Amino acid sequence: MSDIHDLDSDSAVYKTLLESTQAIPWKIDWASMQFAYIGPQIEPLLGWSQDSWVSAEDWAMRIHPDDRDYVVNFCISQSKAGIDHEADYRALTKDNGYVWIRDVVHVVRDENGEAQSLVGFMFDISERKKTEEKLISLQKELEALSFKDGLTGIANRRRFDSSLDVEWTNAQRTGQPLSLILLDIDFFKQYNDRYGHILGDKCLTRVAQTLSLAIAGPRDIAARFGGEEFVILLPETDENGAREVAERCQRLIEKLQILHEKADDVQVLTVSMGVGTIVPSAGMEATDFIQAVDKCLYSAKQNGRNRIESARI
Repeated sequence: MSDIHDLDSDSAVYKTLLESTQAIPWKIDWASMQFAYIGPQIEPLLGWSQDSWVSAEDWAMRIHPDDRDYVVNFCISQSKAGIDHEADYRALTKDNGYVWIRDVVHVVRDENGEAQSLVGFMFDISERKKTEEKLISLQKELEALSFKDGLTGIANRRRFDSSLDVEWTNAQRTGQPLSLILLDIDFFKQYNDRYGHILGDKCLTRVAQTLSLAIAGPRDIAARFGGEEFVILLPETDENGAREVAERCQRLIEKLQILHEKADDVQVLTVSMGVGTIVPSAGMEATDFIQAVDKCLYSAKQNGRNRIESARI
């Protein structure tokens, strides 16, 4: 390992300054890819002794395997191009842990403009990374909450609208059928009036969770559409498949046996459903599809409730 005078031969003051900072200075000779110097701060940080940093290979092998290829290739390509750069990566410690490092690299050129050496500083950014990871985790949590209905825990209208946009475009592109079920709890106002809003909210939650159990496709979504109305989106599902899901919902909700004394003759909670299937072509609008399915739901209510009305649109 060379002396600090390889970095600056004029003054030992620089040595004191460099080795008293938290940043770790280093220098690599470009031709030999050997370390000319690395600061002694490296040992308390990573555990590897100052003398063990002999070549760029030592540096590369002490990068976390998941980061190694990208970081090494990036740094080599930038250095060859004579471009100053920086890279964040996990540096392995001697005791098999890791520390997040930000490496800031300056390319020193000779009089011909060719790379002569690389000079840089390593900064410990572990605390910063922990903060970033917490913020990312919080952001994901907030995003998940923004797509979840606060009462029932299933997808909300925003999530449904977003998914419908995606699936509508997919169906137009692939020519696959897209099905939709609109579902309304029968006589729900009377249920709230008879049993109160607390039991009403519990009823909505039980129905919502039951709808979640009734769907099976990886992209199927059950969402609260608003009030006591729910919607189920069924990508790549034809009329028969959609009807089967609707009937399954009906059976599962009936199985709940939620008492509803104001529900005509049946005395238990029931639902009405409108089911529609479409293969959307260019120029068709998803809102028109929703309105058409809503008409099926209206027919189910008009024709006695506790029934399913369906149509191919």
